[in-house]
Amino acid sequence: MDIQSRVAAFIVLIVFPLVPTMAFAQITSVANEVVPTEYSSGSQDNIHVFCGEKGDLNASLIASSGAEPASFEWLKYNEATRNFELFLNDQSGNTTSTISDLADGCYRVNITGTSGVTTYTAWAFNNYIEATAEIPESDCIKFILKGTLLSPTTFSYIDLPTGQTKQLNKEIEVEWLEDGTTVVSRVITSEIFDPPTSNTNYVLSVTDRFDCVARVNVEYISIVTEASFEATIPVKKSHPTMNEAPLRVTFTNNSVNGDVGKYEWFIFRDIGEIKRESEANGGVVKDSILVKIYTDSPEYTFENSGKYMVKLVSKKVSEFHTCTHTFYMSDYIVVDTSFIEAPNVFTPNGDEFNEKFVVRFFSMKTVKISIFNRWGKVLHVWESNNVQGFSPTIDSTPQAVWDGKVGGKVATPGVYYYVVEGTGRDGDRKRTSGFFHLFRGK
Repeated sequence: MDIQSRVAAFIVLIVFPLVPTMAFAQITSVANEVVPTEYSSGSQDNIHVFCGEKGDLNASLIASSGAEPASFEWLKYNEATRNFELFLNDQSGNTTSTISDLADGCYRVNITGTSGVTTYTAWAFNNYIEATAEIPESDCIKFILKGTLLSPTTFSYIDLPTGQTKQLNKEIEVEWLEDGTTVVSRVITSEIFDPPTSNTNYVLSVTDRFDCVARVNVEYISIVTEASFEATIPVKKSHPTMNEAPLRVTFTNNSVNGDVGKYEWFIFRDIGEIKRESEANGGVVKDSILVKIYTDSPEYTFENSGKYMVKLVSKKVSEFHTCTHTFYMSDYIVVDTSFIEAPNVFTPNGDEFNEKFVVRFFSMKTVKISIFNRWGKVLHVWESNNVQGFSPTIDSTPQAVWDGKVGGKVATPGVYYYVVEGTGRDGDRKRTSGFFHLFRGK
């Protein structure tokens, strides 16, 4: 080790024991946040910020002399005289001294111990955030969330070297929270579009750089509605994949926040019919609506074949507004076109299979079925001018089918002839005819 290093080590060993315990003296606190001043020159002090309610005196400062008993002289800065004046004289001889319930301002402590006097300075501020929240406007499209900040946004303190006033910005931030969780805006007065269909709580949360918080609740009373429905088509009996006219459809209203008794249903005419009318009249359609229904959850029978669109208008009536919302089906209700089918053989032999001659028709309005023998004699006739579908007809009207008997006696096996004619619910005239065989052997 060279001579310089030996001398430096010797000085450290001599000086270190002579450092007074007061060197560990300081001002501390339980403040929410501590930030430094921004004096124009010289050393900086700390600013201790305490969160609370308006009018609270939460500020307190703690002076410590380290391990050495001391006396503490507390002073407060007088902005008018620009002097520090006596605030509290603590001669307890303890190692700490606390001053509490402090008003905003600058405080200084002179700590006197056996090793001398040490002076510290600190600022203390009682911080609070006060705000209000309201919904001053609400209509069918939007509503206003209005917040008002009632507390100051800055602190004022003194630049001690110059006596000039300086500002400490709180750096206020705001959030509007839907149901206290989802942020919908960060602007203190905001327009909220697409209002919810249920009463909803909104929270105005105001925070600052010192982690002080204010939360204010306001409830939005919904005046809007959302229309929705589903259509239920009965289980198909007459065809596995097609819908036969007349088709009775049940509409289930799933709207939210609509007024009972104020729903409007619009069933539009067959889209093909509308297009034909438009083409024939230069793009003009007199009325595309087939029927309007004013029932919450109606049933409707589509009498004729076609493709039909349905919409629902839901209403919500409040003191100053009537809000509506419209819902269209995602696809058409399809009622299929008419047709007639007849078998070419049947076997009324008592085996309970293919026992009757059944002419199958679909989406027909009128039907006449005639059966003849090979010499042209009429053996069976059935006619209806208001057919209500194939399945209910064959189930409820035995006369619609031929059981292979004439005058109560069984007809002889052989070849017979049928003619079926009528009008479909799509407006088409239908006629079909042909021969069929009657077998009785097992």
